[in-house]
Amino acid sequence: MSAAQELRGLLKLRGLQLLALSLLLILLASVTFRARLAVRDPDIWWHLETGNWILQHHAVPFVGIFSRTAAAHPWIAYSWAYEVLMSCAYSWFGLVGFAMFGILLTTAVAFILFWMLHRLSGNFWLAWILALIGNFVFLFSLMPRPVFVTMILFMVTLTFLLESQRTGCMRLLWWLPLVFALWANVHIQFIYGLASVGLFVGINLLQRLASRFGVELGFIQPPTLPLSGLIGVTFACFAATFIGPYTYHLYPVVAEYATQPVPYSMIQELQALTFTSIEQFVLVLLTASAFFAVGWQRKLDLFKLSLLIAATIIAFRSARDAWFVAICAVMFLADLRARQDSTKQASPKQDLPKEVPRKPVLNLPELAGVAAVLAIGMLLLARDTGFNTRDLDRAISREYPVDAANFVRQNSFSGPLYNNLDWGGFLIWYLPQYPVAIDGRTNLYGDQMNMLMYKSSGGDESYTSDPYLNEAGLVLLPKKLPLAQLLTIDPRFRLVYRDQLAFVFARN
Repeated sequence: MSAAQELRGLLKLRGLQLLALSLLLILLASVTFRARLAVRDPDIWWHLETGNWILQHHAVPFVGIFSRTAAAHPWIAYSWAYEVLMSCAYSWFGLVGFAMFGILLTTAVAFILFWMLHRLSGNFWLAWILALIGNFVFLFSLMPRPVFVTMILFMVTLTFLLESQRTGCMRLLWWLPLVFALWANVHIQFIYGLASVGLFVGINLLQRLASRFGVELGFIQPPTLPLSGLIGVTFACFAATFIGPYTYHLYPVVAEYATQPVPYSMIQELQALTFTSIEQFVLVLLTASAFFAVGWQRKLDLFKLSLLIAATIIAFRSARDAWFVAICAVMFLADLRARQDSTKQASPKQDLPKEVPRKPVLNLPELAGVAAVLAIGMLLLARDTGFNTRDLDRAISREYPVDAANFVRQNSFSGPLYNNLDWGGFLIWYLPQYPVAIDGRTNLYGDQMNMLMYKSSGGDESYTSDPYLNEAGLVLLPKKLPLAQLLTIDPRFRLVYRDQLAFVFARN
């Protein structure tokens, strides 16, 4: 037996495959453990406090709670279900439970990506390699937050669309309304999934209309699913997004985010890719490979091409959406393998390729085994990295003004509070007695207020006429912020506290 045959035989060993999957998940979890990503995201704190508010009041908010400058502005907690779960994790297990919630969510994204890639390709090692590349590209470009649930549900949606298209069977698509009923109560980017379903159906409709008028393009993959069923699924998915406490109110929020240009100039993660990291260069190569794979097929799939173009534009415009094109790219590469296998099994007389039988990704005992290894790995990581309440407290104190906020608490300064955007979410949670001037909910404050406070924080001369600063009795800012340095010589305020992170000013 040759070395190549021995290697192929070794790679087919199920035990080795399960060990490789477990090690991949442990590796990705270790990054989250060591970097303390679950407690470093500035937005996660207002999400936590919103969950606390919902559980306390047994209702969802419709106005700008926690804010003094926009308290009467309409606002909805579009991630309310996620926030409630996070609040429960914190209530039951404290900071450790709160941080573990984020770590488990990160690991779930990695696992579901592998699962869906394996389901599409039918090849363990191809799915493993693509999952490793995909997770490297996007998983740690963001910290755990509701968009991670969007990633998971988008993977499920796209997998169902690709499998249904390949097999010509509608069965999987009828699960999508349930997916969207959950998705619309967890994160506003359900709109990406809904748009993808709409694109899928729209392309099928255009192809059938073209065929009716005698336009037949032999190099285009023909539609395989009944149009009436697709339209029914689309309307059911759309209707499912109205199931929840906010019903149709989600769609004005989508419009707000789509038409607000200012946050894209203020927030770094919303800006275009800068190509200053290896992850972004790998993303370019991955995207190019996906375009090549889509174009290399014997018949061009218009849905894949259209979605890949849209995802590329969105992701390259905003670094936060790198996950969108990365997931599309790896899934299209995995589906290419499945189509090649299906084509080999097809008869020349068949309109549709024959689906190649594939084993389940993981059966229940295998899934339990991977979960057990992962749990042991996480326990060892927690012990090795000092993952406990005291260590998490220290990590938070390195990122946020814990000592400065404690000083404010002890001295009971008169408000109102003036703060910068980055610390607003944390102050909502840690200093709730002082409603914030601004925080990460950019749609609540609107472009005019966002730009005003952005300029003031940056030391623009207009800060002297900032009405929210002029009425403030207490100012808490990062030490490095230009406005903080300017206020040290401003006669309106006196510096009452300083440390390595923060300055606190009180009005004279």
